[in-house]
Parts: sequence; C-alpha cells; structure tokens
Amino acid sequence: MAVPDASSKWLDRELYSRQLPVLGLPAMQRIREAKVLLSGLQGLGAEVAKNLVLMGVGSLTLHDPHPTCWSDLAAQFFLSEKDLGKSRAEASQKRLAQLNEAVQVFIHRSDITEDLLRKFQVVVLTASTLEEQLMVGDFCHKHGICFIVTDTRGLVGQLFCDFGEEFIVHDPTEVEPLTAGIQHITQGFPGILTVRREDKEHSFSDGDLVTFSGIKGMVELNGCSPRPIRVQKDQSLEIGDTSTFSPYLHGGAVIEVKRPETVRHKPLDRALLQPCVVAPRAQEVRRAHCLHQAFRALHKFQHLYGRPLQPWDPVDAEIMVTLAQNLGPLNGVEEPLDEALLRTVALSSTGVLSPMAAILGGVAAQEVLKAISKKFMPLDQWLYFDALDCLPEDEELLPSPKDCALKDCRYDGQIAVFGAGFQETLSCQRYLLVGAGAIGCELLKGFALVGLGAGASGGVTVVDMDHIEHSNLSRQFLFRQQDIGKPKAEVAAAATQDLNPDIQVTVHTQVLDHTTENIYDDNFFSCVDGVVAAVDSFEARHYLAARCVHYLKPMLEAGTEGTKGSASVFVPHVTEVYKGPASDEDSEDAPTLVCTMRFFPSTYKHSLQWAWNEFEGLFQLPAETINRYQQASTSLTDVDEPQMLTSLQVVRGVLQVRPQSWQDCVVWALGHWKLRFYDDIVQLRRLFPPDKVLEDGTPFWSGPKRCPQPLKFDIMQDMHLLYIMAAANLYAQMHELPGSSDQTALRELLKILLQTDSPHLAPTFIKELSESDETPGPVPILSLEGPEQLKELQEFLKVWSKGPALKPLVFEKDECDNFRIDFVRAAASLRCQNYGISEPVDYAQSKRTVSQIIPAIATTTAAVAGLLGLELYKLVSRPRPVAFRHTYLDLAKNYIQRSVPSAPAIQKFHQLQWTKWDCLKVPAGQPERTLESLLTHLQEQYGLKVKMLLCGHAQLYSAQESPENQAQYLPLRVTELVQQVTDWVPKSGQRVLVLELSCEGEEDNTAFPPLHYELC
Repeated sequence: MAVPDASSKWLDRELYSRQLPVLGLPAMQRIREAKVLLSGLQGLGAEVAKNLVLMGVGSLTLHDPHPTCWSDLAAQFFLSEKDLGKSRAEASQKRLAQLNEAVQVFIHRSDITEDLLRKFQVVVLTASTLEEQLMVGDFCHKHGICFIVTDTRGLVGQLFCDFGEEFIVHDPTEVEPLTAGIQHITQGFPGILTVRREDKEHSFSDGDLVTFSGIKGMVELNGCSPRPIRVQKDQSLEIGDTSTFSPYLHGGAVIEVKRPETVRHKPLDRALLQPCVVAPRAQEVRRAHCLHQAFRALHKFQHLYGRPLQPWDPVDAEIMVTLAQNLGPLNGVEEPLDEALLRTVALSSTGVLSPMAAILGGVAAQEVLKAISKKFMPLDQWLYFDALDCLPEDEELLPSPKDCALKDCRYDGQIAVFGAGFQETLSCQRYLLVGAGAIGCELLKGFALVGLGAGASGGVTVVDMDHIEHSNLSRQFLFRQQDIGKPKAEVAAAATQDLNPDIQVTVHTQVLDHTTENIYDDNFFSCVDGVVAAVDSFEARHYLAARCVHYLKPMLEAGTEGTKGSASVFVPHVTEVYKGPASDEDSEDAPTLVCTMRFFPSTYKHSLQWAWNEFEGLFQLPAETINRYQQASTSLTDVDEPQMLTSLQVVRGVLQVRPQSWQDCVVWALGHWKLRFYDDIVQLRRLFPPDKVLEDGTPFWSGPKRCPQPLKFDIMQDMHLLYIMAAANLYAQMHELPGSSDQTALRELLKILLQTDSPHLAPTFIKELSESDETPGPVPILSLEGPEQLKELQEFLKVWSKGPALKPLVFEKDECDNFRIDFVRAAASLRCQNYGISEPVDYAQSKRTVSQIIPAIATTTAAVAGLLGLELYKLVSRPRPVAFRHTYLDLAKNYIQRSVPSAPAIQKFHQLQWTKWDCLKVPAGQPERTLESLLTHLQEQYGLKVKMLLCGHAQLYSAQESPENQAQYLPLRVTELVQQVTDWVPKSGQRVLVLELSCEGEEDNTAFPPLHYELC
C-alpha cells in the first residue's frame, strides 16, 4: 500500500461549484490534501467512502479484508452478487474510484498497525469490535489523529468523535461574518463608529472582534488587526483608540472577525463511562444514555458468544438486556435503563438497513470534513439516532424469528428487521419519483437497495427533463463523466437497474406540471402508490402536493441548502398537507427595486444583480433583437410594435458598428468601461450633487443612498483589465470572432488605445434622470416619432442586415471558462468601487448569487435521502400503526430535530366536516345529470345551497343571476355547460371534473372542499 505525500492540487471550481459556497476555498484546499483511513466497508462504510470521494478528499485508504456476504447487499451499493466471498475493500475500490478521478483510493490489506495510523489525519472505524476501537482510539488520541467511530445496528445508529484535547476550529459556524456599512467614525479614545441607517439593527455584541475595509480618510483601520468592540445603547460601536488616526471621510464597512474555538475531547476509554451526548432535550438525553448501554451490551454479547444476536430471538434479546443492566451505571447518570427500549434494540439489532447507513454515513462524513478543514464545530462527542418508530407499536404485529430467518438473498439485512412478508409488500409497490438530481440519485440508490418495486407487479417511475452537467458529478453519484449531456432520468434509471436488476424503472423526460396533464393523467396517477418529490423549486413542490391531494396519494419531500436539510411526509387524512412558500422568491428577501439597483446600490448583492442585467443587456438581448428584425425583413415604417422600436433604439446604443477584429472588440469594451464607470457616474452627480438637500433639510445622499465616485481607467488594476478582457471576448463571441486570453498582449494594446482618442460610447440607452425625482424612472432619450429619426435608425440597421446573424450569449452558471463569470465579477466589483461598497465580490459569491446557485453538499443530501427512506418503510407497512416524522437537520450545528406531523385541520359548516384531503364526490350518472340536478343533489346530500359554481376561473352558475339567465343553464348537462363556458374538451382517460363552490351562510374564512364530478 502506498500513501501519497500531501501536495497542493488543482481545484475544479466548476465541479465543486455547489460545495464551495458551503465550505469556502481554504477549507476545500485542506480537504484536497487530506489523507483518511476508513476501516469497514459494509453499508455504512460505503456511504462514508462515497461522500468523502464525491467531496474531493485527497486520498482515501480502505481497510476491510472480510468477505462479502448476502446481508451486505442490503446497504452496500458498491457490491453485487458477483462479489460474494470477495474482500469488501477489494470489490469496492474500482467503483468507488470512478466517482472522482481526482481522489486517490487505496487498499490496506493487512492488520491495522501503529505505523499505518501515523500516516493519516483522520481514522474512521465502522462495524468494528469494541476492543479494536479502544486500541485504535488510544493511539490516535495520544498522537493527535482525529478518530471517529460509527455503527448501525438495525434501526439504531451510533457516532463518536475524538479530535483530541486541543482541537482548534477556525470557522465554527456556517453563518457569514456580520458586516455593516459605516456612516461616521470619530477621532478619540475610544473612537465611536456610527453604522449606516439601514444597518442599525445589526447583531454585533460586546466583545466581538472586527476589522474594517473600504474606509476613505481613516485608512489606518483598513485591514487592521482584529479589534474588540462595545455596543452602545444607540447601536453605535466603541472601536478603541482612533485619536491619532486621519479624519474619517466616507465609506467603508465594519466586518466581524470570527473567533477560533478550542474543542477538548475525552479519549474513548473515558468517554465510554462518562458519555457526553448530543441531544436537544433531557428526555432524548436519557434515551441516548440507554442506547449507549445497549451498544456496549451488543459488543459484550459478540465477545462472549462469538456471534451477533439472532433476528427477533427472544432468548438472545433477554441475554442482551441482562448484560446491559449488569454494566453498572454510567458516571453521573442515575436514571434506570428502559428495559423495553433495550429489548426492542436487541430484537432488531442484526439487520443492516440502507436508510440508516445513509443517515449515519452522511453525518460521519461531515465529521471527517470538520476534522480536516477545521470548519464547523465537531460533535461533542456521542450521537445516537434511532428509528424504532418504524416498528409497529402493537407487539402482536412485530415480525417473528421465522419470518426474519436469513434466506441467502440480497435483502437479508432488511428481512432481519422487518421480515419476509414486509419485503414482499415492498417489492409490489409502485412509486413515482420526480427529480433525478442529487437527492433523486440518492433515493434511487435507496430504492434499489431496499427492493422497492422489484416485484413483478411493482415499479418505480422517474420524471426529470434535465440533462447532466459537469457540476452534478460532485453530488449526483449515479452519474459519471461520460454521462454529461445525457438525460438525467435515463442515466439514473440505467444506473439504478445496475444496482438491482430486479427493480422495474420507467422513465419520463417530459416536465410534470399543468401543461402535461394529458400525459400524467388520471390513469397515470391511479397506478401510483406514492409520490416522492426531489425537486428544486417551491412551485414544483406545490404542484406535486396538489396532485397528491387530488388523487389521495402520500408524498415524501426533501430539500437541502448547504449543511441544512429537511425530510417530510404527507399522508392522506393522517397528516397536514404540504405547506411552503408559494414561490422561490417568497422564500428569499424581497426583490431589489430597479431604481435602487441601477442608481442607488448599497450592497454587493445590488451590484451583482446590476452586473447580471448588464450581461443580458449587452450580450443576449441585442443579438436576439437584431436577429428578430432581420428575420422580419421589413421596413421600420411597417413595424407597428412599439416594443420592437424601443428595443432597436436600445440596441443601437450597444452595438454602434459591426466589429471586424479582436482590436475592434477591445475598443468597444474600453468605450463601454468609460461609459458605465465614469460617464454615467458624472451624469448622476450632475443631477444629484454631493451637497444636494431635500425640501425637508435631509441630505439627498443619506441613509442607503451612497454618493458615487467616477473611476478613472487604470491599466495596472487587475479588475479593470479583467473587465476589458471579459467584455471584449464576450462581444467577440456574440459576433463569432476570435477572442484572446493573452493579458500581456491586451495591456500593450490598451496602452496604445489610451494614447489615442478612443471613442466614448454615446449614452443612447441610459435612462434620463429628473432633478426633482428621488426615485428616477426610465425616459427614452431618442424619439422615433419623426421620419428623420426612423430613417436614421433604418440606415444604422442596414449594417447589421448584411452580415451573419449574431449569437445571443446565455449566462451558463456551470461553465467557468467562457468569460461569463469573469464579466459579472469584474462589473460588480467596479460598481462597488463606484459606490464605496466594501463587501467582497469574489468568484464564489459572484457565481452563487448571480447564477442563483443553491449551495449543496453530498453529506446533507445522503442524510435527507436516508430520512425519507425511513418514512417510506412506514408508508409501506400500513395499516400497521406507526408514527410518521418530519425531520430538520443542520450538520454544521450538530442538530437533528424530529417531530410528529400535525393532523389535518378540521373545518366545519353546519353538519359537514372536512379537511384539505377531502372532496365532495358526485357521480355524473347515466344519463348525465343536469346543472339543476347537481345543485339539488348538493343540497339534499350535503346540506349545501350553492350560490356560485366555478370551473377554474369560469363561472358556471350564480344565484345572483336573473331567472331568465338561470333558465338557460339549469337544464344543460354539466359537461355541456362547461364546454360552452370554457371551451373545455374532455381528455382521454379523464375521470373527474373539478369544480369549486361557495354556499349561502358561509363565513369569510370558509373554504369548501373541491367538488369532484365523476365522469366515469
């Protein structure tokens, strides 16, 4: 075995584009150079290994000489029936290495020795004996090697961390450092810093350490060593001695400096007897202590009898309970052990379950990354997780030893917990998975391992219309490099069947929304037992939830953002229905006003959004507009679209003349630089001078409004050069001309251009500002009302109609080498310089904010997928009484919160009761009933006197209408009326027509259930 020396490695920013915003570049660089030893390659070990390789650990050494057995296949996705009898590590290495070619995966074939341990920063043991844990843990603690133990036994899991007695965490939280804009700083002892009005509600506290940037005047503070602060009653800050500093002029920001924290861990031998457990409530601490003793007793049983407990064997279980009771109390723990809990753990402990491996594997891998990167607080020190709520509460419904006997099949690990009967039920299920991205891939892996839909009458349907991109490969582990560009659903389905050839997978690449209800119709949903939502927008979640309510199907739903994740279950008539923000915009801050972004930015987010709009306005919209005009082949006098004329006049300001060479593109870029960062600012300051005062005496440039400063082009400023390089290359791409990445040559060319009178771009498409306006609005500068102006524009357009079509450029969020990100980064940075906005605008921030990238990491994804797997067990086990769970976790904060979903709220109207899962069912009948018959039926059957009946937004009936109008509609068949009012045409396979009603006597908050008019 060879372990490579640590060395600096090139980091594929595109591959890790979702991960970098979570961990940061310094942490990623440490991860890329780390060496980890992982011992134990059953299901849990495979999960840890998979997550570490996907996230780019430098090298991973595998140790597990034990032969593959049938029970391994229930959770170990790198193994198959062909690997039975082979070393788990040997059989797993090749498939594991394929996940990330930048990670070196080695095998250690002999025993673990002290010489071996010295070579690693982190050692992880899974499925190990207590004696091995104590031996390895003692050595690691003494030699400063971070040590992790993790294990699962059936429906319970354990995780232990020992990072030594003085482990320093450089960045304890995922939260960005606090920052606030500066209004003023006094010279004195102490100096008093007043924050800008919009930042008055800051969260700084006494003793926080801060530094400063972007200050004009009192420059001694910029980049200074961290200073402690004290917060005054008016929210101003004491910042120490500033008496000898230069007077403050304007601008700048105060920025929190995160304090490193020191973690002190006990070695395993001491932590076994005096465990510190992570649990949010006292009741859960007591349960964790009981599980702690249960694991010790399981180790003791194995040591005494040389075998694990037999599945659901009451004799073995009683022996284990006695062993646990005889261990003696833990230090400082007085409460008695819960015998019923111990017994349940013992009975189900032999099993190996994929969802449990995924959850513990995700959390354990995150702890490895904490150890390497020194980012986020590690566990202190024990975590216990159990899902015994997956078992029925009624003891008579628990599986028997006979039902759980091993059968030499790939599901033996699962059968040992739930029994063969449950396995048969699971194989007959038909589930719909919407989304084959990161969570979707993890779920499909889980479906294959547990055997969901693997029977003759079962199956899984996968819906996803997206194609695989390079950035997907760091989280969506079913995909490989050769799959880039292929449909996600098709590749994921094939990979799932490779994991388990028995599983039946059907693929749909059409979007599932209201536009495709002719595909995903009543017949489609009638063949589905449940729906799993692995989508990335709230709109999609709401649509799927509405379909599940309509068809009375359970829905599993999960989402992640960085180290945070959630997993939820929604069951007809049992839990509440799905609730969430109506749209992705509702879940974020309110959108920035256009005038704020364009004229009065105060945050780097404003600058980034402005830069994105610049990209679109320069390199996409002009090309689309010119191409559309060319295709129309018409005179401007024949153009009757005001929008087209306005677009063409805007385009004229961007394009000027058709470039013929790279130099022409550079000239254009330089002219646009001067226009945006000098001319526009000078014009704004003329209209709103720095000393302008409003009628009430308030300075115009106050509060969030920052008075901008024009920039002068400096060839030696990297960001100035980057803007020209990116803008010129994008302009060349739009005209399909060759570009250049030669910075030296560009500097030389710019020197020559700056010595000549390079043309300024006329501010044709800048919006005028009125001096009386506080919030300026757009006023077109060029009027197109007269024939002369039309003729002038017509002549301009002739230049473009002669040449080839332009190429509109689209902002690609996952492509880093095409100058898109460079342009946005540079434009935003220069905009910040104009307005004295000191927030950093680095590569990661630009990519994440402008591309609306949701930060994501493999560890959280694996954990939430495992949590959904547990709820899937419960859905399949029905009608056995079980308790469903919603789960929220934050791996950075070591927080896992599980709660029982609320029951659906009951609404009442007279004698009628319903929840949001209910509907009013009325058969159409043969012959079909009339509108009058329908209204009579509703009054007689439900006691509802309808005053209005709707189909979508169309009104079918209103009690307020005149008797003459009602007489026209009441005799009509319901479907005939709907066709007349809405142009509705029955769809093939449509079984129900959904109507809405309001009734006499209803209150304002009454929402009647939908009326399902059953067509067949």
